[in-house]
Amino acid sequence: MAGEGKRRARRGKRKRHSLNNASPSLQKEEHPSISPPLHSSRPPKRSRVEPSAPKSTASSSFLDKIRGRLSGAHFRMINEKLYTCSGNEALDLFKKDPELFDVYHAGYQEQMSHWPEQPVNIIIKWLKNHSSSMVVADFGCGSATLAKNVKNKVFSIDLVANDPSVIACDMSHTPLDSSSVDVTVFCLSLMGTDFPSYLQEANRVLKPCGWLLIAEVRSRFDPNNGGADPDKFCEAVCKLGYTSVSKDLKNKMFLLFYFKKKEKVAPVKYIEWPELKACLYKRR
Repeated sequence: MAGEGKRRARRGKRKRHSLNNASPSLQKEEHPSISPPLHSSRPPKRSRVEPSAPKSTASSSFLDKIRGRLSGAHFRMINEKLYTCSGNEALDLFKKDPELFDVYHAGYQEQMSHWPEQPVNIIIKWLKNHSSSMVVADFGCGSATLAKNVKNKVFSIDLVANDPSVIACDMSHTPLDSSSVDVTVFCLSLMGTDFPSYLQEANRVLKPCGWLLIAEVRSRFDPNNGGADPDKFCEAVCKLGYTSVSKDLKNKMFLLFYFKKKEKVAPVKYIEWPELKACLYKRR
């Protein structure tokens, strides 16, 4: 009996050894609890979930859009006011709330970004082709772009000084001395119901034989749509004591007028000025 027990023990030991050395597949068959789950030939359907933008990003984009619309509406309101009031009224408006000037010029720059060519760049080029010793008065200078891009001495004039070099004043009453500058410039700045008074002030500060350069939005000089006749406008300017040297009418967005002041000017008591159509921007 003892021998039989020893033989059984040896058989059990050999069986355990064979199981331990068996292939993994056989081991898994012996232990079904750890075998991998069976898969069907058709994968289970999964519901498609579209990724959504983070709430913070979507909210920020929405707020930016609203701010842009409000800013654009604010610009159009200020722009319309400037074209339909006097220079003195515009000066009072910006004195009460100087931030309106920044709002206006931010909207102005956005509008200008859609123009294929900027009139101020043409005037800069014109000055660079002439003597840098000529003194310039830039009426309605905005951010003083002209002064920053030429070697000339430039008096930058506007209703609000958003740059230390800008002289803030009503453009019909500047602190400049009479016959003190060689070139006067109006680049998209003949705004307001009393624009002729700006030209009269420019005439006062301009030396004999000096230059007057005017760039204006083309629609303001379209007689077929309520604008002024460019020839009649030139006639009125010439009565101040100028000679019309040339007109640049090829640009689709604006016109350029070049006048030279006569050496001797006979005073004219009354000048009939054509009404310049207000430039009102549409909502984009």
